[in-house]
Amino acid sequence: MQKRMGEAVARVARKVNDTVENKTDSLDLANCKLMTFPVGIYKAMRSVTEGIHHISLANNELKSLTSRFITTFSQLRELNLAGNYLHRLPEEVTSLLHLRTINLSRNRFHRFPEPLAAVTALETIDLEENEITEVPVEKLASMASLRSLNLRENPVGPEVRLLVRPLVPFDLLLSPEEPVPKA
Repeated sequence: MQKRMGEAVARVARKVNDTVENKTDSLDLANCKLMTFPVGIYKAMRSVTEGIHHISLANNELKSLTSRFITTFSQLRELNLAGNYLHRLPEEVTSLLHLRTINLSRNRFHRFPEPLAAVTALETIDLEENEITEVPVEKLASMASLRSLNLRENPVGPEVRLLVRPLVPFDLLLSPEEPVPKA
């Protein structure tokens, strides 16, 4: 067990070092078995955080995202948090003025993460395979940049199915309705 944990830590360190040394605009920590975002990364990356535009933390074991993460990586354009255990986002998400795409599929959201409605640059929101039943229809309709909202595989209420163009200016992706069983 300790050997595997050591290998995981080494893999994260390598990925962070590659990002810093090569001054790339992305950090890929997908599939690293992270339960939290490692605090040491903030220090290791402080010289390049403003240049990071894409982060993937997909397929980890994250239960939450801290406000420090959001404020540190304030220039994000794309954030992939698919396949974690998230059920809410910090309010500070509203400060991500350049965020265009967020993938929150395969998490544990029961409600649409409302701070996203205030992120004006958002074009794509992927919430496939969550447990969302409630969606703030009016707020979504006022999101001028939104082009696509994926709510497939969520138990959304029937009012969401009534959201069709021209009421909303974006593509709404839903699972097909279950046929009503015949008596």
